[in-house]
Amino acid sequence: MEKNIDKVNLAEKFGQFSDHWNPRIVGELNGQQVKIAKFLGPFEWHHHEHEDEFFLVIKGEFEMHLRDKVVTLKPGECMVVPRGVEHRPVASQEAEVLMFEPASTVNTGNLQGSERTRKDLERL
Repeated sequence: MEKNIDKVNLAEKFGQFSDHWNPRIVGELNGQQVKIAKFLGPFEWHHHEHEDEFFLVIKGEFEMHLRDKVVTLKPGECMVVPRGVEHRPVASQEAEVLMFEPASTVNTGNLQGSERTRKDLERL
């Protein structure tokens, strides 16, 4: 099976959409997906029972609200939210974020009935 091996230009990919909280897949490796999304405003409090999540800010900034603290992430900064930890991303201005997580991860975690739940993600 031949694989498409090529570079990904993140600025170009982010330029292909304007909506918020709707992740797109830009790559896959070892059962993991590399996703990008634009954040704006508050997301819902949620957790992921079986998956850790990696967040890397490409442009802008956002706060990761945890029950015991708030972590501000700026361009070039990243964090891992371990499985089972309740969290809520909040962006006061638009942020472009790259996420790395298992392919089984649903963006709203334990809140899969939310209007923001995305199960069939677009591939860019």
